[in-house]
Amino acid sequence: MLPVEPLTLLAFIPAGLALNLTPGADMMFCLGQGLKPAMAANFGIALGGLVHTLLAALGLGVLVAAHPAAFEAIRWLGVGYLLWLAVGALRSSPFATEAQVMPTSTAKAFWQGLMVNLLNPKVILFILAFLPQFVNPAHPILPQFLTLGVVFSLGGLVVNGAVGLFAGSIGQRVARSAGLAKWLGRISATIFGALALRLALMPRS
Repeated sequence: MLPVEPLTLLAFIPAGLALNLTPGADMMFCLGQGLKPAMAANFGIALGGLVHTLLAALGLGVLVAAHPAAFEAIRWLGVGYLLWLAVGALRSSPFATEAQVMPTSTAKAFWQGLMVNLLNPKVILFILAFLPQFVNPAHPILPQFLTLGVVFSLGGLVVNGAVGLFAGSIGQRVARSAGLAKWLGRISATIFGALALRLALMPRS
């Protein structure tokens, strides 16, 4: 039996894919590589995401076990963080300078991708804002978090893998498109805003 209910998983998968499609530091790092290094960086980034998920799950599980009301506090902090991301997506281009990263070797790209993810504090903040929306605090948190984290990382592998196919001159031209950046910013803001609303309206367990 899955730790996460099938209907919850069906709701999580499209939401996770939509967020994986939102440009960020990880995607821009893959875009700045050649094809093979981009794929290696992709796996490093996915591994980093799983590490963040495990750390978040362990910390949240201990906190909720000791203080059940903490889950409610984390929920509202998540709402605020998602709204902050929505405003940021509207105010700045989703294509940052990470797109200009110089290509490197495959092995080095893997470790750099891993470190780009692990050393980004926004990743664990985002995980704590996003994943709890699909977690039932009445059941063990760790297996739910890990299941959702694996699904989310697999989605990232697919999306960043596709980005890797466009790495190089085509990717650089796309990254410099002001019109595309503007529309992606609006789409990202809409996604983050919708998730914040969903989290705010989520019924208490």
